[in-house]
Amino acid sequence: MIGAGVAGLRAAIQLAKVGSVLVVAKDSLRESSSEYAQGGIAVALSDDDEVALHEQDTLYAGDGLCDAAAVHRLVEDGPAAIEELIDWGAEFDREGSKLSFTREGAHSRNRILHAHGDSTGHEIARTLYCKAATLDNIRFESYAATVDLLTSESGSVVGAVVFDAKTGRLRSVRSRAVLLATGGLGRVFKETTNPDVATGDGVAMAWRAGAQVSNIEMVQFHPTALHIQGVPRFLLSEALRGEGAVLRNRMGEAFMDRYHEMRDLAPRDVVSRSIVAEMRRTGSPHVWLDLTSRPADFIQHRFPRIYRTCLNYGVDIAKEPAPVHPAAHYAMGGVQTDLDGRTGVPGLYAAGEVACTGVHGANRLASNSLLEALVFGARAGSSMRGDTAQAQDPDCHPAVLEPDMSEATVRALSWDDCGISRNRIGLERALEALGNVSWSPTEQLSVASLERRNLVQLAGLIAAAALWREESRGAHYRTDFPEKRAEFQRHSVSSPVPGSPDRRPWIADS
Repeated sequence: MIGAGVAGLRAAIQLAKVGSVLVVAKDSLRESSSEYAQGGIAVALSDDDEVALHEQDTLYAGDGLCDAAAVHRLVEDGPAAIEELIDWGAEFDREGSKLSFTREGAHSRNRILHAHGDSTGHEIARTLYCKAATLDNIRFESYAATVDLLTSESGSVVGAVVFDAKTGRLRSVRSRAVLLATGGLGRVFKETTNPDVATGDGVAMAWRAGAQVSNIEMVQFHPTALHIQGVPRFLLSEALRGEGAVLRNRMGEAFMDRYHEMRDLAPRDVVSRSIVAEMRRTGSPHVWLDLTSRPADFIQHRFPRIYRTCLNYGVDIAKEPAPVHPAAHYAMGGVQTDLDGRTGVPGLYAAGEVACTGVHGANRLASNSLLEALVFGARAGSSMRGDTAQAQDPDCHPAVLEPDMSEATVRALSWDDCGISRNRIGLERALEALGNVSWSPTEQLSVASLERRNLVQLAGLIAAAALWREESRGAHYRTDFPEKRAEFQRHSVSSPVPGSPDRRPWIADS
């Protein structure tokens, strides 16, 4: 397993029933996108909810690009996945003895479970890690960045090359199958809520190994990241708006009723674009998120982590609005897989944010990400149990090529030309700059150099797919094609170009 978040841990637990499992993490075992998931986990378990309603809301948010079978599997398997977590010790918030459910944007029912107010991802990851640690067949290795996948002459994945940051050495790890559970790619953008480890390594490695990448242009920008100069773009959960927080402009006006009938609880892409439009209209670097209508003790109890973090940065959200700005948050696209985590490359699987099953379509419904990691992590683990191929000798591992573009440059380019609003001129400009990058063998390997290679390749994938999609749909917005177009109600599929050292993107019709 490459990645120690919810998807990787859940798959490891499933797979450990039949064989030895190695879980490797680029950073510490506690540093993953799962750890930062505040908003909660969506599941149809409340008395007034139904699986069919959760399915309907997910399909609506996906804006015509969801794979219906994937959505059905997500919501159908969800309740059992949550009950299993509770059996393993997960402590979700309750009212008395009953689970407490809240609502977030684009949900028709209160179906969001939280843990410790705003630490849901941390609690789920903790539960899974504790469960996995009891299983003798699972071994963990931290501070081990995966460089590339090992492939055989037949093209099967037969292991991975790992860089040990402590020793500075490369080593090969052979295996019967590999699961990518590396999380997101938010760091390809200058503004992101993602942790530093979210450099899209799994997508880039799979791409270099010959896997197809789907819907990679569909990047969700969270509307409300804390926006203070010199401060990390800390996520201010959508649950704040679910509990009554209102977006206001520099004049103190609530403005979302001008942009959408659901106002502050509109889908994330709508809210993000509305904030940018309001910032431009009023000449402000951000807008404000105002929860001061709620009592201070409620805010401190319901959002303890958010409250403490904002207070540390000089903002008391119980007394004053917080300055916010959209930031890259979640990738709906990724390595193309079936519903059991299989990619098109034998021996290679993917689950969680790194994968694209089509469950999120063009825009993920709030709080479906942790559920996806649980459900499809378990399914991938079960699928890998049936992979009886013997580990083969890999081909000789090629030299690691390093781009001459700096990380700051690629992140600024992605934000400016492939961000919340896109157009042909900007996308072609980005592709030209990325196409002019020179690649040379790495002289001194480091985690930073490995990440920079992946970020440059990801930026190219995103720009090429966004240029191909000449419409606006879900999280993808083209100012030169502002409407949906029926001919683009299909997935983008990016296929590697054989023989190209930097694997420049190519988009195939699907």
